[in-house]
Amino acid sequence: MTTQGQRRSIFPSAGEDTRTARATPDTPQTRSPAYRLAFHDPEFLCRDELRPVRLQLELLKPQLEMDERGVRSTVVLFGGARIPEPARKEAAATPRLAELSRYYGEARRFARLCSEACKESGCAHFMVVTGGGPGIMEAGNEGAADAGAPSIGLNIVLPHEQTPNGHVTPELCFNFHYFAIRKMHLLMRARAAAFFPGGFGTMDELFETLTLIQTERMRPIPVILFGEAFWREIVNWDALRDAGTIAPEDLDLISFVETADEAWKIVERDSRPPA
Repeated sequence: MTTQGQRRSIFPSAGEDTRTARATPDTPQTRSPAYRLAFHDPEFLCRDELRPVRLQLELLKPQLEMDERGVRSTVVLFGGARIPEPARKEAAATPRLAELSRYYGEARRFARLCSEACKESGCAHFMVVTGGGPGIMEAGNEGAADAGAPSIGLNIVLPHEQTPNGHVTPELCFNFHYFAIRKMHLLMRARAAAFFPGGFGTMDELFETLTLIQTERMRPIPVILFGEAFWREIVNWDALRDAGTIAPEDLDLISFVETADEAWKIVERDSRPPA
């Protein structure tokens, strides 16, 4: 594949002009913000009118990076940022949260299983992707590191939890402003999606995934829910079916598991490589 750096043009590249502009003599005219190259002007790019451009940039940057690294399919791990690793469960905010810490270990093991398959494919397939933060997300990236495989972290700017965990592959660690674009990147290469206990964000991601599959706006993939008791307590799936607001067969879109091994068997059996 020909990259931007390999293309030949009779015109100066944007990078070349940026370097040339930096060497321009310092005058009242060149110090003016109006003189800056438009694509090298942060204040200009952050204007409200430039939102469509920023949306496109957030879509393109991770897309190009992952394409150039040959990432074709992923396994996505969703789950609560507040779920601690078992060694720190005594510091959990609630006894229930401490109990849920066992899923940290399952997430880590599941990610390792995916990452071992990733390495076999030259890391074109089954690459682990998470939201890049703490809790279950960190467990996912840690499991990939256990297998000696790269993993992706899609972080977002938040008042809290915005620092990426230390197990994300630095070259595959991205930061987002728009939730919608981040969620799109979480799913657009997904070969399977695993959901661990979590809060509002995890619920949002789960129901968006199910909606996209149900409405055929996304190719069906395994949607795996770790912790059946948790999910049945949080969501009354049968009530939705009985009320007729979803079809009975819609419940076939989800699979409940308790362990990483169970989840991996579903991925091996039901996931399909991208076309």
